Amino acid sequence: MHRHLPIREIRKVVARVFQELGATADDLLAIDETLLIDGGRCAARSYAAGNLLAMWLCGVDILQFYDAQGNMLRTVSPFGETAPRRRAA
Repeated sequence: MHRHLPIREIRKVVARVFQELGATADDLLAIDETLLIDGGRCAARSYAAGNLLAMWLCGVDILQFYDAQGNMLRTVSPFGETAPRRRAA
C-alpha cells in the first residue's frame, strides 16, 4: 500500500533540510512552492529558498535537493531515511 504524508509534514522536512544545507532564516521565511500537474493530478512539487531547490516526486515520495547549479545534494525519504548524494571520484 502506498502511503503519503500530509503536505505540512513534507514542508517541515523541506525546511529542515534547507536549513541543514545552509539556507538563512530569511530564505526559510520566503520558500516558494510550485506544483506540477499532470493529467489532473499533482505529479511533483518544487520548493525554492535562496540558492537551493527541492523537488518532491509525489508518486514515489522522494525529496531531491539541488544547489543553484543543478547539482543534486541530497535525496530524502519523507518517512525518515536520508541519503547524502555522493559525488563520483
